[in-house]
Amino acid sequence: MHHDPNTIVAESWNELIDVLFANSWKENIERFRSDYAFRGLSDASYSLQSSLMRLGGDFIRLEKHLMRNFRKYAHRTVVEKDSIWNWLSVAQHHGLPTRLMDWTYSPFIAMHFATCNVTRFDTDGVIWCVDYVRAHELLPPALRRLLLEEGCNAFTVQLLSDGAQRLEEFDHLSRDQFVVFFEPPSLDDRIVNQYALFSVLSHPGRGLDMWLSTHPELYRKVVIPAALKWEVRDKLDQANISERVLFPGLDGLCAWLQRHYSPRFSSKIPPQP
Repeated sequence: MHHDPNTIVAESWNELIDVLFANSWKENIERFRSDYAFRGLSDASYSLQSSLMRLGGDFIRLEKHLMRNFRKYAHRTVVEKDSIWNWLSVAQHHGLPTRLMDWTYSPFIAMHFATCNVTRFDTDGVIWCVDYVRAHELLPPALRRLLLEEGCNAFTVQLLSDGAQRLEEFDHLSRDQFVVFFEPPSLDDRIVNQYALFSVLSHPGRGLDMWLSTHPELYRKVVIPAALKWEVRDKLDQANISERVLFPGLDGLCAWLQRHYSPRFSSKIPPQP
């Protein structure tokens, strides 16, 4: 891992914060505004595969069947507008296998997802950081023009619908594969509190890490060593970044309480002074 120029191993809480917020100063507006989207994983060996890919089998062919049946059987008031991007957002949010992948604008929320699984505390975690602003510079002209005209860095579902009404149309906007980052509609407090955005590739059969490997300038991987996880977890809880906030409701409350009162089971990791 140390030999990969795109991988940074954070050896302390301070280093982790510094790395995640690096390059966020914007001289033109004199404000700190990061161009990165973040995704935290409890195991650094996990790849960036969509839930559709993880379904296995002939998942590319199954995508349209999954979406057709979801639209057919979901309650008619589930989505505000009959847009494929609205339907995909709702489906992903409720656990249907889709080609979408969850990201967040918040480094702290990504840190939560990298450290919320206490059964993985003997394993290095990772936060993927992708410069979505530069990634959007590689978009097909039709989509790039929409962003420029709107004067924004990420898509909304409405803006994406203006560029492509159907997934087949989206996939054929360019011969070269591309990735779009878009903000889902504010379906509920969970979406809002997680400061969420989705990525979508123009090919359902390719993992985002495969695409990023051909564009190494767009990403970095920040590894959270197993020995650092408890400190990160406890400090996030102190900062109120927990399931209680990110998953509002009794399920999130119970998940937070269970983890909060779990004993520190590893004697191999010495407490920090």
